[in-house]
This record gives sequence, structure tokens and C-alpha cells, in this order.
Amino acid sequence: MFFKTRTYRSTVPSSAPLAELKAALAGANAVVIGAGAGLSAAAGFSYAGTRFDEHFADFRAKYGIQDMYSGGFYPFETPEEQWAYWSRHILLNRYAEPPGPLYRELLALVADKDYFVLTTNVDHCFQKAGFDKTRLFYTQGDYGLFQCSRPCCQETWDNEDVVRQMAERQRDMKIPAALVPRCPHCGAPAVMNLRCDDAFVEDAGWHAAAQRYADFLKVHAKGRVLFLELGVGYNTPGIIKYPFWRMTQQNPNATYACVNRGEALVPPQLGGQAISIDSDIAQIVRQLQV
Repeated sequence: MFFKTRTYRSTVPSSAPLAELKAALAGANAVVIGAGAGLSAAAGFSYAGTRFDEHFADFRAKYGIQDMYSGGFYPFETPEEQWAYWSRHILLNRYAEPPGPLYRELLALVADKDYFVLTTNVDHCFQKAGFDKTRLFYTQGDYGLFQCSRPCCQETWDNEDVVRQMAERQRDMKIPAALVPRCPHCGAPAVMNLRCDDAFVEDAGWHAAAQRYADFLKVHAKGRVLFLELGVGYNTPGIIKYPFWRMTQQNPNATYACVNRGEALVPPQLGGQAISIDSDIAQIVRQLQV
């Protein structure tokens, strides 16, 4: 089993992993992109630093919140305060354009390939950049969807209109009580459609995307496939990382490539089928276009 063995930064000594990745991309009949938080961070979606201070300085001053991620776990006393924070967060990280061109550059690399994207990100950057929505599987949810907190049903609904109202009409870090979202079926509090517990709703769209992904993998099970993992860490390795390793090992024509600053690790079992690049993702994507 992969998770019981040590991983390494490189399985095969090589002075030119970028050249190996270029060759693998050029020779692939299909590309499966596995994208984690590191990809959006490389595109400029930083949850801390200047970007946080520009939009959440008042929350830092009042509550001591240091970054957008930790702010999502802050125990606000009222839903009016909670949704004041989250409406800004959603507006900034779901409906705003990424600060950098990375996603569009990535699309240019695979546009003439048969590709599919599996991602744990919930910011919808792929679709905003022009990726075909029928080739995307957002496994962990979407900042742009609400669901019932109970949940009373396996349904989700779009939140853009109400999120924009929350952000526009909030005062003193509180939204009007009338804007606090509730389930249209049972009246229970609404929550974002994010996989954080067993209440996560896998709606009809989620299941359709899961089936399209399964069908894609089946078609290319023995073909020249590049499993391109970008910015995936070890928070949830069972979603992208471990399955990519397993599918690469099962297919002698497949190549697994991991690009991630500080976490470009690969298992020794993959041997020459693995490429490891410990570098900035945006820089590598740009170099692949040359």
C-alpha cells in the first residue's frame, strides 16, 4: 500500500524534470488534472497577508482573526456576524476573478487534449477561466451553493444574489437579519455546500460530474494518460493523490507528475513513471508553454 511506504522528492535522478513533463504532456492522449489549494494560491488567491488585510482589516481588529481560513472557524455570536464575514469571503474567493492568469494559461496547455479536472478547490476558478464545465468535478463542494444544514433534502441552490446583498448591505460587521439564509423547504439555517462533515449534500449535479469522471477514466484506462497533480497536499490525499498513484501503477502507459512547492513527493513504486517538480506552479505552467 502506498500510504504505508515512504515517499521521496524524486524517484529517478534527472537534471531536467521540466523537459520530462513537457514530453509527457506532448505524448499524452489524455490529461487528468488533479488540483488542490496550492494551485489557487499560485494564481494569487492568498488567504493571508495583504489580500486579507485589504478586505478584512475590521474583522482582524475586532475579533483578532489573522487570515481568511481561520476566520471560517471563528465562533461568531450571531448569524448576522457570521454571514457578514462569509459573504465577503465568498464574494472575494468565488465571484471575483483570480488575481493572476494561471488558470487561463493552464487551459491553453490542455485545450487540444482530451482532459478532465478533479479538484478539491471550491472557488470555481476552472470554470471562470473557460474550462468546459462538463469536464470538471468539484468533489468538495462550491462556495457558490447553499444547502440545508440538517439536511432535509439532497438539493443545493445558487447564492450569488443574496451573497452580493449581504456584502453590500452589512454594517458594523453584521448583515440584516432578513438576509440570513434558510432552507426553502424546511426553514432550517442554510450553510455553504462544503464537505466538512457527514451533512454534506451530494446533489444531482455532483453525481452527474462523478459519473462523467468515472466514464472518462474508464475510456482511458490503458491509454497514454498524464495524471498532472498541481498543488495537492496531504489534508485529503485519498481524493486525488492516492488514486493518481494507484491508476498510474496499474497503467504502464501512464505518467504521474507532481508539481508543488515544498510537497512534490512521489512514491518509489512508480519508478520512471513519476515526475517530481518542487517549484512554483505558475512558473512551471508558464515554462511549459514555451
